[in-house]
Amino acid sequence: HICRRPAPNDFSTVWQQSFRLNLAWSHYPAFANALLQTYLKMFYELKDNPDDRIWRFNPFTLKLKEMQQFFRLKVTGVLDDKTLEVMKKPRCGVPDMAEYSTFPGNPKWPNNNVTYRIKNYTPDLSVLLRFTLRQRAFVPLDHGDPYPFDGPDGTLAHAFSPSSGFGGDTHFDEDETFTSHTTAGYNLFIVAAHEFGHALGLSHSTDPGALMYPMYSYRDPSTFTLPYDDVKGIQFIYGSNPNVNQGVTDVPPPQTPDPCDPKLVLDAVASLRGEVMFFKDKFFWRSVPQSNQQELHLIASFWPEVPNNIDAAYENPSLDRVFLFKGNQVWALSGYDIVPGYPKNLTSMGLPARLQKITAAVYDKASRKTLFFVNKHYFSYDESKGKMDKGYPKLVKNTFPGMTERVTAAFQLHGFTYLSSGRRLYEYSYQSQRLHRQLPGTHFLNC
Repeated sequence: HICRRPAPNDFSTVWQQSFRLNLAWSHYPAFANALLQTYLKMFYELKDNPDDRIWRFNPFTLKLKEMQQFFRLKVTGVLDDKTLEVMKKPRCGVPDMAEYSTFPGNPKWPNNNVTYRIKNYTPDLSVLLRFTLRQRAFVPLDHGDPYPFDGPDGTLAHAFSPSSGFGGDTHFDEDETFTSHTTAGYNLFIVAAHEFGHALGLSHSTDPGALMYPMYSYRDPSTFTLPYDDVKGIQFIYGSNPNVNQGVTDVPPPQTPDPCDPKLVLDAVASLRGEVMFFKDKFFWRSVPQSNQQELHLIASFWPEVPNNIDAAYENPSLDRVFLFKGNQVWALSGYDIVPGYPKNLTSMGLPARLQKITAAVYDKASRKTLFFVNKHYFSYDESKGKMDKGYPKLVKNTFPGMTERVTAAFQLHGFTYLSSGRRLYEYSYQSQRLHRQLPGTHFLNC
């Protein structure tokens, strides 16, 4: 059901202000600490007045470490910009627990025939979307349960695990803009599917690729498949489907890639303002120079309009833009924004009209030229002139000795050019064209 808005509570006020501030958190230490305290109270059970014995263990620091560990951040117990960046993201209002786990006591419904009742609808959608659950609600901030909403953004919805009373109830914040066939606002199908997982007994997952991950990320409902982590979680509660057609081979549910998988083949690699992004399927690892840890994200959590399984990527630091390629199209990114006018055809980069895709790209800072790889050949694009160099394509092996296979990813780091071919990574000095060494493809993922 849908709720109307009363006077804002403290958490609502703090969180709403956080969405309006884009400067470094170090400029607002008091505000940042207020946001952190309210966040930890709401999602990690930080107590207002812990007793003296517990205080000796510094519960604030312990809860902060718990939160950092849950989101796979660097666990320091110290407030930093990365931690607060996570706290600002729109999310589910249910507290965080462990990976694909269930609620305490593993609550479940006594049978698998689940019915539902709709109390009221969102005015944002003219056509009722069809779901199956016991009860749902679009509600305001204070709506008769112990968990008031916070206005636009922040917490989007919450649900109650199987039980009597509120059990199974699912509430959506009426102050959000729910949508159905666009990346704008919050997709009702994705938000509802997540909350229905709670109503069936699932808790939050630490897997960023799982539907039950607490942060909202856009996914195309028309192509959505329940991820492996969620399938295993719901089967743990209710068992596997006994009515599977034995003559049909189901497509396995999508899994979140493992950076230490020796069979891992990266789709693309690119820099972004000093960080390095390693793309795979619908994910990318974000590597920060000062840290030996990588953060795993859904591509859609940063750029909802960009497709998954990209072919190539590179950064032009002089333009402060990252270019992502899929098929015969290219997207230009400026931070978290798509540059107006994109996507464009590959021909906008001077590539031949007959070309359907590239397999890798790398920008050379010294020459200000970008190399576009197409399997075993490459083109040279003069960024300063905005056109292709003459005499291309050329064979890769003639410029990069030892690279006889197709190039699947490319990037520059620490003065070297790296070319990936399947599971192998080749390290070259670009100026001398000398092969220094061969490395596993996951070398920079700290395995």
